[in-house]
Amino acid sequence: MSVQSLLDLLRTRWVSAPLGFIAMALASLLSFHVGKDVAQVLFGQSDAEAHVIPAAPKPLAAPKAATPAPAPANSSFVVKSILKIDEPIKFGQFFWDESAASTGPIVVTVDLEARTLSVFRDGHEIGATAILKGYGSKPTPTGVFPITEKDATHVSNIYDAPMPWMLRLTGDGITIHSSKVERGYATNGCIGVPDQFAKRLFGVARLGDKVIITDGKRLSVGQPILQSADQTPKQGN
Repeated sequence: MSVQSLLDLLRTRWVSAPLGFIAMALASLLSFHVGKDVAQVLFGQSDAEAHVIPAAPKPLAAPKAATPAPAPANSSFVVKSILKIDEPIKFGQFFWDESAASTGPIVVTVDLEARTLSVFRDGHEIGATAILKGYGSKPTPTGVFPITEKDATHVSNIYDAPMPWMLRLTGDGITIHSSKVERGYATNGCIGVPDQFAKRLFGVARLGDKVIITDGKRLSVGQPILQSADQTPKQGN
């Protein structure tokens, strides 16, 4: 019933009612119509509908713990420092400085492409020199080799040639030894180093120490020299 209809009813039938009752009825009708209009504006429907508040989203599951990083390589076989050499090492030239490491395991690396040899003690480079290497039908092999023999006054029984400060790497004659390191010279697969360098290397190297021969692999600080101290030696071509 609209407000106007209620007023007409009161006029035509002379219905008397307490003033408070009439006021309450009018307020109820007004409240209903106002609410209805608001509902139509908000929801676009003829009747107001209950508005359901969606439940709060479930919290995301906690991320899985990260896979633990692999254990670092033995720090004695990771490059910690290298000698400060500002230019390519010339034939017959070498550098030696043990101040960064007076004790620790020795590892020798040889880069055939750069024709250089480095000596690392406890991860610090203490020696570096230019080398001679084998070519053609007698190349220097690549791989990881243990030093199996030391002989300061060795004479080759294959070539009948002196090889002072010899460190043997293979059973078929591949060694590190003193040699005249000059441009135009080569070896029969061995690694030739200057005499005074060979003497110093002979003095610090021990049987079982590893010699790593690569062809173009260079090391920088933080890189592993050996993946592990007990890496299996192998011979390459």
